[in-house]
Amino acid sequence: MSRKSVAVLDVRSSEITVLIGERGVNNTFVFKASRTEPYDGYDEDAFFDTEKLADAVTRALTAVEQICDERVRELYIGVPGAFTRVIPREQVLGFAKRRRIGQKEIDALFESGKESLEGYRFMRATSMIYVTGDNRRIVNPSGLVSDVLSGVLSYFYCSDYFAETMEHIFSDMKIALHFLPTQLAMASYLIPSETRDEYALFFDAGFMSSTLCVLMGNGILAQRTYFVGKGQIAVKLMQRFALSYEAAVALLARANLFSKDNAGRFEFSFRGETYDIDLDELVECVKEGLDEICEAIGGFLEECSSKELDYKPLCVSGEGLADIRGALEHITKRISRICEPLAPDLPYYNKPAMSSRIALVAMAYDDHLKSGWLNKLLNVIFGG
Repeated sequence: MSRKSVAVLDVRSSEITVLIGERGVNNTFVFKASRTEPYDGYDEDAFFDTEKLADAVTRALTAVEQICDERVRELYIGVPGAFTRVIPREQVLGFAKRRRIGQKEIDALFESGKESLEGYRFMRATSMIYVTGDNRRIVNPSGLVSDVLSGVLSYFYCSDYFAETMEHIFSDMKIALHFLPTQLAMASYLIPSETRDEYALFFDAGFMSSTLCVLMGNGILAQRTYFVGKGQIAVKLMQRFALSYEAAVALLARANLFSKDNAGRFEFSFRGETYDIDLDELVECVKEGLDEICEAIGGFLEECSSKELDYKPLCVSGEGLADIRGALEHITKRISRICEPLAPDLPYYNKPAMSSRIALVAMAYDDHLKSGWLNKLLNVIFGG
């Protein structure tokens, strides 16, 4: 594969995507190949069917390799919130005398807070904020002179189960695997740094699994995953209207929660079958499903209650709510907080469902550059 390209595996709760891309001009991307495959998803502890997961991953990887006519030798895998632990820590590093802060000192600060976590393996650490000896709160301490460096840091861990499952899938393929925290990638890519510096709320709405985060600086202060999403709402429609699950998902896209015409009945056709649907019942059922999402959001906001979060909008992305018309308006009313939809600012990819895969490419590409031989040489020469 080209040295300029990166390959990522985006693991969502109902489908996986393998994508090969590279950065273009003006911070855009050039995508060489992409393939999405459905699979059974996961619950709080494990994938429902690892064999079907492996089949989906293999099909997607084979397809993109055939399109590009080259082998993938290195793969960046997004770790969903259900398999990620985020631990915030405040670390302090003192020096015998004042010195100029460089990458060596910053690395030492991060290393001082790195600990083993049973059942998990370390992925990365990021900063939320740094504080110098004279109590200056700064985003980047490089170049400053101080006898103390402290920081509020985020440590990201991937569950051993997830990592070992992926390693087993790729065990015979001679592919180097790297694990990335999906929600951090999304938040960093979608939300401007100046917004995150003053705290931000982010909701990655998935199909069967959704994750809420409190963001601060370049890190995550709190993260929780809840098993709510479009899939659970579809189950309610399936039970209410005696539909197949696939038909219920298709019907969900027909709902419009605040339409003036939500009265009477209409005929809904799916794969040769026609169903008589009551519009009032459809809207009521969808709202019931959304209320479960609202309960999860409300519980998270209560758990993370802080004056810094008052009046902050809830930034929302992911595939879970994007095509339910009126969903964000309903949630806004229920949680008394503005919901702002987010999507990549890219032509043809400006949909919330594309957010995780594009964000993972962005993070993977940055990691790929940092691991390059030229960057390593500069680090040795300049210590940066």
